[in-house]
Amino acid sequence: MSACDDLLHPHPHVALLPSAGMGHLTPFLRLATQLVHHHCNVTLITTHPIVSLSESKLITHFLTAFPQVNQVKFNLLPLDHTTANSTDPFFLHFETICRSAHLLFPLLASLSPPLHALVCDVTLISSVIPITESLHLPNYMLFTSSAKMLSFFSYFHIYASKAGDDDPAMLGDVEIPGLPSIPRSSIPPLLLIPDNIFANIFKVDSPKVTKSNGVLINTFEGLEALSLELLNGGKVVEGMPPVFAVGPLVPCDFEKGELGNNQLKWLNEQPVGSVVYVSFGSRTAMSRDQIREIGHGLIRSGCRFLWVVKDKKVDKEEEEGLEEVVGHELMESLKAKGLVVKSWVDQGEILGHKAVGGFVSHCGWNSVIEAAWHGVPILAWPQHGDQKINAEVVERSGLGMWVTSWGWGEKDMVKGDEFGERIREMMGSELLRGQATHIREEARKALGDGGSCEMTFKRLVAEWKMKSGGVSGSK
Repeated sequence: MSACDDLLHPHPHVALLPSAGMGHLTPFLRLATQLVHHHCNVTLITTHPIVSLSESKLITHFLTAFPQVNQVKFNLLPLDHTTANSTDPFFLHFETICRSAHLLFPLLASLSPPLHALVCDVTLISSVIPITESLHLPNYMLFTSSAKMLSFFSYFHIYASKAGDDDPAMLGDVEIPGLPSIPRSSIPPLLLIPDNIFANIFKVDSPKVTKSNGVLINTFEGLEALSLELLNGGKVVEGMPPVFAVGPLVPCDFEKGELGNNQLKWLNEQPVGSVVYVSFGSRTAMSRDQIREIGHGLIRSGCRFLWVVKDKKVDKEEEEGLEEVVGHELMESLKAKGLVVKSWVDQGEILGHKAVGGFVSHCGWNSVIEAAWHGVPILAWPQHGDQKINAEVVERSGLGMWVTSWGWGEKDMVKGDEFGERIREMMGSELLRGQATHIREEARKALGDGGSCEMTFKRLVAEWKMKSGGVSGSK
């Protein structure tokens, strides 16, 4: 970029490329909000088609709230699903984006003013980095999980090569330098299945982290000081690029929907800290038997509760009514103490409500950060993916408790009696409440004026301003 261009465009131009699923999209849009706040020109690259209705609606709300953000549509090539070793619509979308990545070259090169940096989703780095290198464009990735999970992800190719990566049965506990051991039982289950899309992406992307110019991650020192120190100290892998803790990235105004009148009215009528909120995220589809065990457990806990029921991975497929999923008799019993919904809820508003005193969560990372922000203790029940590693962060930080004997929610049935007992334990723990309040204070300090989050963004913006804007020179 010339000196003349610097005068015409004094603010860095950053493009964001998220992947599929609300757990990946949401932190990108929250990141975009922060970048706008720090006077960056932002281009949001949206992939089409979009998997879920909730993703489509969230993008619309974001662009309405931030008309200054430039949207660029990235139309994907069709994927022959018969050749893809997965039926998961979100993993198939990851694969589709990767196979369409070569189409990004003209799209990125045509943007004006020229880009200073591209921030892409972690699942796309192997496909995107060659494009950015040919454009002489700095590439950063947004890692949409914990710093502990980033350590595992970065170290995985070293670990797998030692264990014999052609045979997942040979994989044992993970010993990352400086960090507590990660037991084999906490490894994302799909990594233990040969030749599936998730495992293949993970294996290919892990060694490419060092090719990135930097990693942005939604966490903060008050929650994950040790992992961040080891990552930035080069202790996890040699050649690790700078890891920028840009968290907590918390719910923004554009995400707020109308919390259902019955939900808000019901919460307003409950005593302070008396309600346990139960939700397992946007991608967790539970069996009918497990859903009904949860219902019985909530009744037996004796606690007030707000429970979000989900039995399909993709919201477009949610057809059955609540009573059909839960059962008529059980629904009638649940009404005595709680509220059960089978629709979108404003999780940030619920966790921030004074009546909510506990959160039964799958430990998707966005949910962990939202609980930390509001100081709500967590009862961790990991369902899949990174969630056991995240649950360990929750337990070690004191933000919540984790019943490791429950195993993976997708595979192991938890009976209602034990579920109810553990809810009582969480809701009655003064220790958990105190530590959750402390972490809330740390989160607020990080995001406040002069906090670590603000300083990190200032460092990033200054770094981007120093970049040459190589896209324009590569045409």
